Amino acid sequence: MATPRTLVPILPPVAALLLLLVAASSIPLLAAAQPADACGGAPDQAAADGACHDVPRALRLKLIAIPTILVSSVVGVCLPLLSRSVPALRPDGGLFAVVKAFASGVILATGYMHVLPDAFNNLTSPCLPRKPWSEFPFAAFVAMLAAVSTLMADSLMLTYYNHSKPRPSSGGDVAAVADHGESPDQGHWHGHGHGHGHGMAVAKPDDVEATQVQLRRNRVVVQVLEIGIVVHSVVIGLGMGASQNVCTIWPLVAAMCFHQMFEGMGLGGCILQAEYGRRMRSVLVFFFSTTTPFGIALGLALTRVYRDNSPTALIVVGLLNAASAGLLHYMALVELLAADFMGPKLQGNVRLQLAAFLAVLLGAGGMSVMAKWA
Repeated sequence: MATPRTLVPILPPVAALLLLLVAASSIPLLAAAQPADACGGAPDQAAADGACHDVPRALRLKLIAIPTILVSSVVGVCLPLLSRSVPALRPDGGLFAVVKAFASGVILATGYMHVLPDAFNNLTSPCLPRKPWSEFPFAAFVAMLAAVSTLMADSLMLTYYNHSKPRPSSGGDVAAVADHGESPDQGHWHGHGHGHGHGMAVAKPDDVEATQVQLRRNRVVVQVLEIGIVVHSVVIGLGMGASQNVCTIWPLVAAMCFHQMFEGMGLGGCILQAEYGRRMRSVLVFFFSTTTPFGIALGLALTRVYRDNSPTALIVVGLLNAASAGLLHYMALVELLAADFMGPKLQGNVRLQLAAFLAVLLGAGGMSVMAKWA
């Protein structure tokens, strides 16, 4: 029988797969049921008579975008995972905290400056009936519900995970956990005494329990953050793949490479602190790296039937974007930024704290500038 320990780590890929299937099946099929001239015709019709509408060139750009974004995603998410071999980038170092703060700022700006405005644009489009879409702020409402739901899921998953783990009761168990080799800045405490001359670090049971609770919390953070990133990534990729407007595709590719690399660094730092094994790390890296290229490929396949200004597509994509925005807001502010800035490392070093604040502003500012094109 599967134990909670084996069930919880497979939640992100299963949930992500379900979200991808829903987004991929409902949007194009329902959108295709709309008349051909729905709300002004095809999404690129306005550019059909200009130089921006170039189907062959748009196809070339999208084929270039798939491997380019894939490589940027892999590099971004893998950099923190490889940082143990670089002393300056180890999780217990100040540089790692600054880089993670920069990446957290990128994630925060992604939610506020990219995903949420898209949700407002979709759900207030003139292509939708005035009632009820123009009479109630559905995008903000869904984002708020998503943030509260994320808090509930975070809390319940952590409670379930904690209750499923036995409390260490013997000195042997305590020593085994303390000798796991993790750094205190990952939310773990390790004693540095030498028990009976064996050179093994020994920690008190209460300290080991706190270590395990923090480890489980880190794992929950990774799973929830992965789901939110996967949702908005596939939606962005779908829109890019279905577009034929080269004037928007080219800057969007550059913006997406920047976005995926630094968002991946934030996720990679969380994966590193979750202390997953090689298999689970590979699964998380795979889903993060492939969702945007998958969305682009899906958009290419559905170019003839998918119209991003059909009422059904606007509603489905708008609701997904709003939910993703709320999730990213909560994760960036509560689980990433607040957890680090209120933690002992930054609280004990004012200079490092100010450097981390500056990194957050730079990351959020860079992604805000990217909102001009993406």
